[in-house]
Amino acid sequence: MSPERKHRRAQLAGRVSRTHLPGRDGRIHVSRPETRRELSSVRREDVLRIIGAAAAAIALTSWMFTQVLPFEGALPFVLVSYLLFLGFFVVLISFDDNRVTILDRVWAVVIHSAAVVLLLALTVVVVFTVFRGSAAFLHWNFWVQDLSLGGPLDPLTVGGVAHAIIGTLIMISIALAIAIPLGLLCAIFLAEFPSPFARVVRTVTEAMTALPSIICGLFIYATYILLFGLEKSGFAAALAVTIMILPIIIRSADVVLRLVPATLKEASYAMGASQWRTIWHVVLPTSKSGLMTAIVLGTARGIGETSPVLLTAGYTTFFNLNPFSGPMVSLPFATFTLVKSPEPNQIARGFGAAAVLMALVFILFLLARLIGGRGPGVLSSRAA
Repeated sequence: MSPERKHRRAQLAGRVSRTHLPGRDGRIHVSRPETRRELSSVRREDVLRIIGAAAAAIALTSWMFTQVLPFEGALPFVLVSYLLFLGFFVVLISFDDNRVTILDRVWAVVIHSAAVVLLLALTVVVVFTVFRGSAAFLHWNFWVQDLSLGGPLDPLTVGGVAHAIIGTLIMISIALAIAIPLGLLCAIFLAEFPSPFARVVRTVTEAMTALPSIICGLFIYATYILLFGLEKSGFAAALAVTIMILPIIIRSADVVLRLVPATLKEASYAMGASQWRTIWHVVLPTSKSGLMTAIVLGTARGIGETSPVLLTAGYTTFFNLNPFSGPMVSLPFATFTLVKSPEPNQIARGFGAAAVLMALVFILFLLARLIGGRGPGVLSSRAA
């Protein structure tokens, strides 16, 4: 059978996946089909190799730390063990796999190791905070009382951080009432009215997202308190938090608005709608979930800041429902103040306040994930 007929039959059978050109002699030289590499699947052999490499690395590191190396401590032990683990793993998989598969497996192990380290660090922080604060927040008075009657030497059945919880909610509510309208209007200007000035505003906004929080607090302290002669209050702290969360809301909302399909806006213009009616009835409803996510992320950033409140709101152990008069404390600042005390009960109250703050931030991020589940332009089942 001629090579041409063999090539044709191989093509029909699906065994040749690429085009073969004839050589100088006019004949088609068919090479053997390449073996398909399975890079994405996790094989049983890989799991056994990981276990074997880890066991060998731990054993060799233990011997080296006791007999050879002058190091001691947990961190050097973990680093040396991990490097030896990677070396043993490469040796084990090199017996059966080629270079491409070896690189894929090694990078997969490195990436998964980084994910495990991050998850472990987050878990340790959460568990440690909840464990240290459980002695305080398991009492009902922790949630409904302030610290006006609970001193450092008083038991945990007296006093709480309700004044800090209320102060945090008041400050963030004022900040959102200012930042949401300004942020959305600025994002609409950047996304729908492009111009050289809009590019300058976008650049400044992107730079302000990395602005240190202490700068925001110093600005409000120098202007609102020193220049205008006003006292420290919850409203001053809310202004500082507004400066912090405003760039985040603007930047996130700008990205979401620019993701709205141009065909939707063109269809609105074709039906005779003006630009503002298109923005109000097409752009904003389409990007509603993304805008809500931007607001929630900005809220989560502002609710956990300490330095602006430290400079602008002062500290108090009493309830204060008036944000324009008198000092007002927030959960981050209360945590910072309480954990500095040498008394165990005050430290427990501080960790309890930190646990409440973590719960609030977690709820906000969970809400952002639930709201932002659909992308721009994807209608809900009710709207469809």
